[in-house]
Amino acid sequence: MNTRALMVPGLWSSGPEHWQTHWEAADPSFRRVEQENWDAAERRAWVRALDDAVRDAGRGVVLAAHSLGCATVVHWAGLAARTVRGALLVAPADVDGAGFPLEARGFAPMPLHPLPFPTILVASEDDPYLSMDRARLMAEAWGSRLVEVGALGHLNSASGLGAWPEGRALLDELLALPEPADPLQTL
Repeated sequence: MNTRALMVPGLWSSGPEHWQTHWEAADPSFRRVEQENWDAAERRAWVRALDDAVRDAGRGVVLAAHSLGCATVVHWAGLAARTVRGALLVAPADVDGAGFPLEARGFAPMPLHPLPFPTILVASEDDPYLSMDRARLMAEAWGSRLVEVGALGHLNSASGLGAWPEGRALLDELLALPEPADPLQTL
């Protein structure tokens, strides 16, 4: 079966009650990007793992990233060459912020340039790892549509979202976008 969406978790992956895990269980065409070390993230290794997973998935996959997974996507986007359909960026960890976990190295500074594919950034007003001002700045810099969801914490398992149907509806919007054109076909 073709991979339609790749889950891109943050530090420590996503546990059994995380929305990414629920989405994977509900749709066999969704797959998780696996990292060699979930406890101590290193940017180059995480970007390489994402690049490998996107190549394996093929053209037109959608990314559903959470926390440090969002920073991984943004760092990787320069390599993307329009191979992905879009990305849902949920609660990006502000790698430049004072509260950023020490277990992740080399992700700062956060790239702040337009991304080469459509994106939706989802932010919570009481996220300990991302202020709303910073979320707005990132959304503007990346060309993302910003969806503010109120006070839901870091939008993780502790937020009690379960399968998070509102987030899944946003992912479905991206899955409905047309597949990016193959640049080699236009030669």
